[in-house]
Amino acid sequence: MAVKSDVTVTIDIQRPTPKLGFGKPLIIGTSADGMDYKTYYDLPAVMKDFAENTEIYKAAFSLLNQEDNSPSEIAVMMRKTEDETWTQFMTKSFAKDWYFLVSTSGLVTDITAIADVIEQNNSRQYFFSTSSKEDLATIKAKKYTRTTGFYHTTTDNYPEAAWLGVAASADVGSITWKFKTLKGITPLDIDTTELNEIHNLGANTYVTKAGDDVTSEGKTVSGEYIDIIHARDYLVFSIQYAIQKLLNRSPKVRFDNTGIAQLEGETRTILKRADLNGMIAHDADGQALFSTSFKGRDEVDPADREKREYNHGKFRFELAGAIHAAAIKGTIVL
Repeated sequence: MAVKSDVTVTIDIQRPTPKLGFGKPLIIGTSADGMDYKTYYDLPAVMKDFAENTEIYKAAFSLLNQEDNSPSEIAVMMRKTEDETWTQFMTKSFAKDWYFLVSTSGLVTDITAIADVIEQNNSRQYFFSTSSKEDLATIKAKKYTRTTGFYHTTTDNYPEAAWLGVAASADVGSITWKFKTLKGITPLDIDTTELNEIHNLGANTYVTKAGDDVTSEGKTVSGEYIDIIHARDYLVFSIQYAIQKLLNRSPKVRFDNTGIAQLEGETRTILKRADLNGMIAHDADGQALFSTSFKGRDEVDPADREKREYNHGKFRFELAGAIHAAAIKGTIVL
């Protein structure tokens, strides 16, 4: 009989897992009874609540069908058809954990109603798709900054959800939303004139360039870049969260230069993380172009010290952005 070994060897098999960044998607729909917020981690779980022919499932499939880029979790909520306005429903949804929004309604009245609330709240982003250029013109007139349109002749497979599935969960600042390949979406066969028309209507679409099927742009209705809105929201949330955590875990943060340095340190940590994600530009020497400025205790109004409010921290940085087009000149020497 063998004596038990003193050594135990355990091998874990690690499988690739999808990513979840600052961008959890929420799918919203309508039903007679409505449905409270619920998180799903895969399509079989979605199928338990929604049949394959339902709009919720179709949107979820498009989100979760983007291979390794797909989010590790999505959420679903349903508005009560008769009892809730979009304003009431969306206001309730803002208390939940999500950042990017997809709706199962393609009606322009619903799109603008949802977008109006999104823009007023100023903390999330909404993606819609449409096959109507007339609707795009109506939406373009609203000049939405947090609403992104996707034009396609086929929208029942939710191309905007596929786009989110590819890009939403990437580390904030690490990607541009242009040039993304969407699984399950067929590119439009259009010329440059029509592509420019779609862009001028404040929308993005899906085309073939140099043999690759890619998203044509990465802008919201107003013309702002999606990644810039995403980066701004990420920094606002992350710095607020980091400093709140500092205040929560410390016996106290002293209102002197030591305590102020702690606030500045948390801010710089977030900026360094943003730089690692590719959000911040570098100078000719490769140094990240960001800075912080926090006034010392002696520079702060005594009234603020009495109220225990420090309102004198500032930071700035140069956004790295991304190259979306290039013009290169050459010379032939004879």
